[in-house]
Amino acid sequence: MKIGVFAVLFGEKPFEETLDYLKDAGVDAVEIGCGAYPGDAHCQPAALLGNDGKLKAFKQAVERRGLVISALSCHGNPIHPQRAIAADHHRAFEQTVRLARALGVDRVVTFSGCPGGDPKAERPNWIVAPWPPEYLDMLAWQWNERVLPYWKDAARLCKDSGVKVAIEMHPNFIVYNPETMMRLREIAPGTIGCNFDPSHMFWQGIDPAAAIRALGDCIYHCHAKDCKIDARNTAVNGVLDGKRYTEELKRSWIFRTVGYGHGADVWKGIVSTLRMVGYDHVLSIEHEDSLMSGPEGLRKAIAFLKSVVIAEPAGSAYWA
Repeated sequence: MKIGVFAVLFGEKPFEETLDYLKDAGVDAVEIGCGAYPGDAHCQPAALLGNDGKLKAFKQAVERRGLVISALSCHGNPIHPQRAIAADHHRAFEQTVRLARALGVDRVVTFSGCPGGDPKAERPNWIVAPWPPEYLDMLAWQWNERVLPYWKDAARLCKDSGVKVAIEMHPNFIVYNPETMMRLREIAPGTIGCNFDPSHMFWQGIDPAAAIRALGDCIYHCHAKDCKIDARNTAVNGVLDGKRYTEELKRSWIFRTVGYGHGADVWKGIVSTLRMVGYDHVLSIEHEDSLMSGPEGLRKAIAFLKSVVIAEPAGSAYWA
């Protein structure tokens, strides 16, 4: 298993300067944003796809530093009820899949998206309760009329391109936990899977190791990000929290650098369970800790993960 970084953390730096920084920091892999919510500061798929020289230079910039691209990411909402947003995010996804194929990268990370609750809606509607009864009707409409049709077509695009799509389970989107992930995966097993981010499990009250067991070989990519639950605030208000992430003292939970939400025992369990289900790719550090600078959070995350990651292949069980 390798340690990587989601490079959008350094979107203000030029691409090759970022690669040098990450190489010196001691990581093995880089996840690159290609549009939609992560932006395209380091990678504009349309420009690379239209220029063989630029495409080759981009690939060589990563390779000559001894790094690998763990995934191309274009987290977006391609089923947004506003057509312009949906079209823009779908375009980013389609171009990212094509670029992944051209670069020899076999996985693309994104969100499932979230539609409105009916054909006239202008805003996404995340439904997590079946009552009043119209909400259950809206949820069925979302899946049958928007989610399944879109992802059936998207899965064909990915399969034809030899690319797997790793859906990040995230609240406010239609896929937010293992149950909804496995429902979407039924469309195209082997093509649709997940990007596993433990931080999104922690605050929902999900045990990440149990979720990993449930997902099994559905896991195509992993983020390394922690979450600290504030027991005092949660005791009063529960885990659903719409306050800004920077209101740390008032929130029920905040994202943290790995090790600052849960200790080494928890993360060793996550890493070990990933190995048991066959995942041996990359833990991609995603820095979203509002209490630390990006460079400090990255340094601490790398040091922490080096103590818990299982880097070598398993030995023979000679005692068995």
